[in-house]
Amino acid sequence: MFNAKLPEPSLDRVDGRLKVTGTATYSAEYPLENLAHAVLVTSTIAKGRITGLDFKLAESVPGVLAVISHLNSPGVPGYPPVKQPAERAPIGTALRVFYDDFVYFSGQPVAVVVAQTLEQARHAASLAQVNYQTEKHQTDFEANVSKAAVALSVQRNKTSPFQDYDRGNPDAIKTADVKLESTYVFPTQHHQPLEPHAIIAVWETDDKLTIYDKNQGVKSAQGNLASAFKLPRENVQVNSPFIGGAFGSGIRVWPHTIAAVLAAKKVKRPVKLVLGRELMQMSVGSRPFTVQKIAIGASSDGKLTAITHEGIGQTSTYEEHLERTILATRAMYACPNVSTRYRLLNLDVNTPTWMRGPGDATGMFALESALDEMAHELKIDPLEFRIRNHADTDPERNLPWSAKTLKECYRTGAERFGWDKRTSEPRSMQANGLLVGYGMASSLYGFHRHPSKAKAVMRTDGSVVMQSATMDIGPGTGTAMTQIAAKMLGVSPNKIRFDLGDSSLPDAPGQNGSATITSVGSAVHVACEALKKKLLTLAAAMPNSPLANSRFEDITAKTGRIFPTANPSASISYADILKYHQLPQVEVTEESKPGPERDQYSMYSFGCHFVEVQVNPLTDEVRVSRVVTCADVGKIINYKTARSQSIGGIVGGIGMALMEESVMDHRFGRYINTDFAGYHIPVHADIPQIEVYYVDQPDVYVNPIGSKGLGEIAIVGVAAAVANAVFHATGKRVRQLPITVDKLV
Repeated sequence: MFNAKLPEPSLDRVDGRLKVTGTATYSAEYPLENLAHAVLVTSTIAKGRITGLDFKLAESVPGVLAVISHLNSPGVPGYPPVKQPAERAPIGTALRVFYDDFVYFSGQPVAVVVAQTLEQARHAASLAQVNYQTEKHQTDFEANVSKAAVALSVQRNKTSPFQDYDRGNPDAIKTADVKLESTYVFPTQHHQPLEPHAIIAVWETDDKLTIYDKNQGVKSAQGNLASAFKLPRENVQVNSPFIGGAFGSGIRVWPHTIAAVLAAKKVKRPVKLVLGRELMQMSVGSRPFTVQKIAIGASSDGKLTAITHEGIGQTSTYEEHLERTILATRAMYACPNVSTRYRLLNLDVNTPTWMRGPGDATGMFALESALDEMAHELKIDPLEFRIRNHADTDPERNLPWSAKTLKECYRTGAERFGWDKRTSEPRSMQANGLLVGYGMASSLYGFHRHPSKAKAVMRTDGSVVMQSATMDIGPGTGTAMTQIAAKMLGVSPNKIRFDLGDSSLPDAPGQNGSATITSVGSAVHVACEALKKKLLTLAAAMPNSPLANSRFEDITAKTGRIFPTANPSASISYADILKYHQLPQVEVTEESKPGPERDQYSMYSFGCHFVEVQVNPLTDEVRVSRVVTCADVGKIINYKTARSQSIGGIVGGIGMALMEESVMDHRFGRYINTDFAGYHIPVHADIPQIEVYYVDQPDVYVNPIGSKGLGEIAIVGVAAAVANAVFHATGKRVRQLPITVDKLV
């Protein structure tokens, strides 16, 4: 494992003890008084209408408080009145819960049972009878692919990045010295967090709502619920301080959340609703089934001359979910002629959603596999082929990179991996009777930074409270923010508390798009800077103060004290400053947001992955035996948590490449492998030695802390690196994930 000396000390997870001792409180664990339990009744058909509801048996179960459907729902004020005769929702409409009798996908909530206990609610839900008028559903992607079309939202927005894109000559592929065309299939994959989705909904008064919800964005959830229930935003309180994994599934407000809020309104008491593992794969999104066709042209000396990349993604019949599938192709390599097309296919399924590395992980699997195919055709080393086509500036936006050390990533990764030991021909390397394959892939992910606020509070004892309404789905947000604040203020991390996951705190984005440290970390930085300036002003006003004439840039903060940099012995403690001025605390709230640099530079995170696989020549069983990954993500804030993020991305990428696939029985339009027995994810025995490296150079243009996103890029490109290694080991190119034994036989 990676054991190189770390440039800066790493901080242990500030919430680690709470989590490992079981004292962290998750959304389903709040012990509210008079708590009722809810269980959903979901549709057993994929398309049609409800023709009858019989809840007599369900309502007769002891302890049942209510059975709610579209016939007796308290109603969501933000929904429009139901038309008569009722019509299916137009595309672009989020699913309206208990609104009318239409069914849009199998597993759609059609009723909710509320009872005194969970067992009573489950039993009653099993007795609920729902009759349907079934309509012919369409869930088979390949059988309907000809119906794919430009998304309506793209048609209406001429500046959408999903518009058809051409750079150079769209027909240049025809005259390339060497050209290849391949189709890559990415199956539906579902997020598999350890913690299921759960909510407790409480109506404090008729116009004040509190929820404890597994949600990646408390501020966005607050806004969505306020809009849906026509409440003042400040009257909706969303709490989510701890999340047991989400990978994107918690980004939006899902139907079960609305169902729980309606149930609490109906029975006038707190209501808890927890999704079972089966419903986790039916009602909270997925990575969409995607088919991509890539054509690549190159000159005989290994220079790319043309790329065309067409992607078709799956979405529901009522919403459009678009992903960045084809966007990375425009920026990754120096190619003069590039064309991309993106289409959507509406099917009778639940709306997909973002899943770690959304779009880029999907698109880079195809692009990096195709690059490997072309390198093999040209008889050029795959790494050398990428270096020859390295983009020194952004070929899409024609701008300089804010920072790019991808070549250094290549060099470090190849050296640590031992890439020079790779022989070129497939099936040419063996060890212990097993076929050995080396594969690699590049990765990139767009830089995202959003306006964010943070509050910094200095108390009389010298302790600090930092607050921001951001989230932590596992990467260690609180730890990173604590480290930023500690460094800025010169205070021990043990004296800093970072509050998050509370919608009443200063505005901040949710945790998605690898934007948390870049956005909220910048806000923490400027808030601490403002707090230090305020404390300097107070210190300068003290009698005989050694800081009386000090400029901010000429002071240093360390061990809870500030002093002139030129005279460390003339220091004043933060506690003494507040004590002298008789202040219980000093606080500031600051906002940090992007500036004009976003239009002056092109900003991305970059990286690469090197993978070794071993394949049994008799059984075709594939095992990943070694991985080296290196990333260029600007300044590393905390090496320990960053390394965990990178390892987690590799683990997810191995699952993506070799195991994960949601299988649907198209006769019923229903997923059939809805538990961990049928949906395979990596376990410890599947994960090899993983070495993690970073270039660790601040990007001075992206934000005040010089750090870029890491969470997504950690998984982007991993599946391609595995697939390329499998080809090198076996000589068989698998273009449809996952790479299972049947595809190698």
